[in-house]
Amino acid sequence: MSVEQPIELEGVIKTVLPGTMFKVALNNNQHEVLAHISGKMRKHFVRLTVGDKVRIEMSPYDLTKARITFRLR
Repeated sequence: MSVEQPIELEGVIKTVLPGTMFKVALNNNQHEVLAHISGKMRKHFVRLTVGDKVRIEMSPYDLTKARITFRLR
């Protein structure tokens, strides 16, 4: 079995939703995805607000959902 590699992209948080969910606009400004915080960010209490630049991972199977893995400076 081969393991599918996640797609890594960068984007900007547009909306903060309840339950640690976020709407993230990708850098090409044409797509918006629903993203949640990865486990390490939750464990270390990383706070995210509107306008933060983030790195996300997406599955090649569902391009509407993502996981936030890193907050960029």
